Amino acid sequence: MDIVVERRKAFAYTAAHPLDPRKPTIVFVHGAGLDHSTFALQSRYFGYHGRNVFALDLPGHGRSDGPPIPTVAGMADWVLGVLDTHEIATAAMVGHSMGALIALDAASRRPDRVERVACIGVGYPMKVSEAFLEAARRNEQTAYDMETIWGHAAQVPFGGNPNPGMWMYGDMLARLARLAPGVLYNDLKACNDYSSDFANVKCPVLLILGRRDVMTPPRAASSLQKLPNVRTELVDLSGHSLMAEAPDAVLDELIRFMS
Repeated sequence: MDIVVERRKAFAYTAAHPLDPRKPTIVFVHGAGLDHSTFALQSRYFGYHGRNVFALDLPGHGRSDGPPIPTVAGMADWVLGVLDTHEIATAAMVGHSMGALIALDAASRRPDRVERVACIGVGYPMKVSEAFLEAARRNEQTAYDMETIWGHAAQVPFGGNPNPGMWMYGDMLARLARLAPGVLYNDLKACNDYSSDFANVKCPVLLILGRRDVMTPPRAASSLQKLPNVRTELVDLSGHSLMAEAPDAVLDELIRFMS
């Protein structure tokens, strides 16, 4: 669905369902350089099982107009602006990687608007290596390769994808190839620079972490595990791209959490 936020065109996948104010709402927020399609299975399920869903393309990503927003807090404000545009008072949020920081930031600064937060492949602080940042700043192919290879568990190149016909490396590279110059760097820098104490996050929080994740390994979420109402689930055979590498496990955890 095409929407307008702050006078710019944006896109949100809604599972082809119109907004129903009687239904609860879930917002899906993607990670650095990605788009709404990373949540294809999960957003579609909830859209067909009694929820309003907004799987968003952040500004400058997917089918949303740019420029990209340079800070996590700014992206969180934009996401809340989507809710304002559609007169949605509160919503649950599901975020992957950078999207998880965005969801947590929204829950921390506007706890009245966020009912619960599911964080997939998250760490805090989310520091990015200098080599990765510099390659992204230069718009080098090596930056896309780093995100793709480090973003999956080591067994991915050997096949066995649980989604028939899907090539995980090729799928991510195709998304990254559509980015305008500077967007991946924008996102990585936003993650690297982000700081918060999450003092006001009192809502239920679910951490879904890949045991084989090398970008945000489970130990990187230790500070988030101190939040007052948090539960952690480890997915044994997944790396950072859990929605593709372990789609059913992620969906099962989200169903339990949203119930």
